[in-house]
Amino acid sequence: MDHSGHGMTMDLPPFTLGRGLAYSPDTFFLVGCLVALALYGWGVVRLRRRGDSWPVGRTVFFTLGVLSIALVMCTGLNDYGMVMFSVHMVQHMVISMLSPILLLLGAPVTLALRALPVAGRDRGKGPRELLLMLLHSRYLRVITHPAFTIPMFIASLYGLYFTPLFDFLMESRPGHITMMVHFLAVGLVFFWPIMGVDPGPHRPGYVMRMLELFAGMPFHAFFGIALMMASQPMVGTYMNPSASLGIDALSDQNAAGGIAWAFSEIPSVVVLVALLYQWYRSEQRVAKRADRAADRDGDKELAAYNAYLASLQGRAR
Repeated sequence: MDHSGHGMTMDLPPFTLGRGLAYSPDTFFLVGCLVALALYGWGVVRLRRRGDSWPVGRTVFFTLGVLSIALVMCTGLNDYGMVMFSVHMVQHMVISMLSPILLLLGAPVTLALRALPVAGRDRGKGPRELLLMLLHSRYLRVITHPAFTIPMFIASLYGLYFTPLFDFLMESRPGHITMMVHFLAVGLVFFWPIMGVDPGPHRPGYVMRMLELFAGMPFHAFFGIALMMASQPMVGTYMNPSASLGIDALSDQNAAGGIAWAFSEIPSVVVLVALLYQWYRSEQRVAKRADRAADRDGDKELAAYNAYLASLQGRAR
């Protein structure tokens, strides 16, 4: 495979954390990250000016999500990811499993729905109406359905790395960008219904969400184990690493497998904690509503129950 298209990624010095984290921006992702932060910031400022509040935690999560994308796409990690399978796997795992969760915890759709201006009566549809149309569209119902997201999540691993498609995409910068955007998009549609922070076409219950989460993860772990156990390099792009890197293709691939395997646990834990917290909060809300109803009607339910018990005792006599 010819790497001449990458020019500078031909002969990189051996990988160190310092070199991996050195600033090396990818224009597409740098602009994308800045635009995302600017739009989110605009939304928050607009709500504040209106006198509405927006949880600081959400802003923090969203910002961390954007920074996690910048971390793997606008640093030396992106250059080394072109020539080292293990570094590429870090990029892939972060952008497909960590970034989407952090972005979704920032509730960007909810923010957009609250901040976007509503179209006037005489004008056509404004941005807010268009967003609502998209949220209610059949297209979005299909691509966020577990019957689509789980196979897609699995196919992006097996269908990409174990076929010539990966090498084809890695040959050009647009191909590499397309692949990374795909990883991010698949992560977002997979975790969106599961996280349940933003409104969407599917609102599964908490138990269903946990099942959806755990349906995808074993395949992720198997993928990592397959790479760790392989006795020869399996991906063309990384078969002949440059001598300057001082690495062996097979041990680099085994490291990539270890990273994929270990990483499949991290999002599971993060999502599970978020889900349990949401579940606890919704139970609290239900209990509060019941208490308020009891206050209003002078605990009719309790009085009725006591009367029922009294009637049973009367019958027993």
